[in-house]
Amino acid sequence: MTDTHLTQQAFSGLGLPEPLLAGVISAGFTHCTPIQAATLPKALAGHDVAGQAQTGTGKTAAFLLAVFNRLLTVRPPADRRPNQPRALILAPTRELAIQIHKDAMVLGQGCAQSVQLAYGGTGYESQRKAIEEGVDILIGTPGRLIDYFKQHVFDLQALEVMVLDEADRMFDLGFIKDIRYLLHRMPPVDKRLSLLFSATLSYRVMELAYEHMNNPELVRIEAEKMTAERVRERLYHVGQEEKLPVLVGLLRSEQVSRALVFTNTKHAAERVQGWLSANEFGAAVLSGDVPQQRRQSLLAEFQGGQFPVLVATDVAARGLHIPDVSHVFNYDLPQDAEDYVHRIGRTARAGAAGEAVSLACDEYAFSLMDIEAYIGHKIPVERVTDDLIVPLKRPAYKPPRERVGHHPRPRGASAPRARGPRHLSGRPREEARGPRPPAPTQAAPPAPKPAPRPAAARPAEPVLPRGRKAPEKPVLG
Repeated sequence: MTDTHLTQQAFSGLGLPEPLLAGVISAGFTHCTPIQAATLPKALAGHDVAGQAQTGTGKTAAFLLAVFNRLLTVRPPADRRPNQPRALILAPTRELAIQIHKDAMVLGQGCAQSVQLAYGGTGYESQRKAIEEGVDILIGTPGRLIDYFKQHVFDLQALEVMVLDEADRMFDLGFIKDIRYLLHRMPPVDKRLSLLFSATLSYRVMELAYEHMNNPELVRIEAEKMTAERVRERLYHVGQEEKLPVLVGLLRSEQVSRALVFTNTKHAAERVQGWLSANEFGAAVLSGDVPQQRRQSLLAEFQGGQFPVLVATDVAARGLHIPDVSHVFNYDLPQDAEDYVHRIGRTARAGAAGEAVSLACDEYAFSLMDIEAYIGHKIPVERVTDDLIVPLKRPAYKPPRERVGHHPRPRGASAPRARGPRHLSGRPREEARGPRPPAPTQAAPPAPKPAPRPAAARPAEPVLPRGRKAPEKPVLG
């Protein structure tokens, strides 16, 4: 961590309780970032805050310190039950909720507060049991929280602090109805502390803030550029057939210690991962279809340096704090301009430097104008040189996954002949009809015309018994 992004405001001068200040010092923090210096004095004084700042500038630590300070300085109600949380922190994604929980365990290690997680995809019964046994700070995603709330696993009657993180992302993911559902079941706005943080504060976010917060104080940390200051941006115009060779060429030519490669679809991510692995770059895929436990293990392995490249869709673009990411590659330009900012925000975090490289192909180049208009500057374009287009080894063919219960026949064994439909007698239909005539070896002569059928003889008149007359035919007309 560098000190170029810090202010003159020291954490020791904020009047934090001793257990909380010890956690801050053990985490290695001495001075506040701009968003922390602007919001913490207001939040510690009990004022609602709506804060906006760039990603990776310390918003999480800002609201966590305010939450712990409130719980340590205000005594809970005497009739509060163990499963009634005193603070609720809402996050849009599972990865962000897990990251907030990790930061909370570091900063509040000496505060004796129970911090629990609630997110979908895994651990349904274990999370439920932990909340029922007792929780002070509940961190989670809206879907799992509402599920537990409707089952009366917890309630919000004793809530003292509400935090809404990445509020603009809540709108993008369609969670706003779930958020309003929970907000309407909390104590009145003048009975709790409400904090809202986001990378962007749009009109719809501010409408939500003024509706469910107690006259919040607006804090905007504006930057000269929408993107982080220490990110070096580059753009290469390439054809579809050149994207993979150029990506591998860039990975080989630069000092890439830990890189994120973003694609727009899961299929493209799997394809890129296959080619990178075939060309001696350890890589894994992080997409929405990866189970939650596998996601967590992938992120742990990536942070631990077990493989240098993580190929991801936009599920990993927000809220993740992965230290020491040196490069972010936009293999596909994002179709949403805001996603570009959040993608490249995965590097150059906490004052470090980083590289953001984008490949503009004929399929996604139409997004470039919107991206540059949103960030307020042109992305520098560099020429694709011949040494960047490297020859590639083709990935090995992967046979299709076998179905459960399917037993493949050994190589060389002939496939069994398909049986035809069976006759009612139980024998095959061909056997019931008799053998088929052999197929002719040459063209058969035309069959002779059948002889005309003789005319049928006219039946004789019936012989009537003696003494009877034939009935007369009726006269018509």
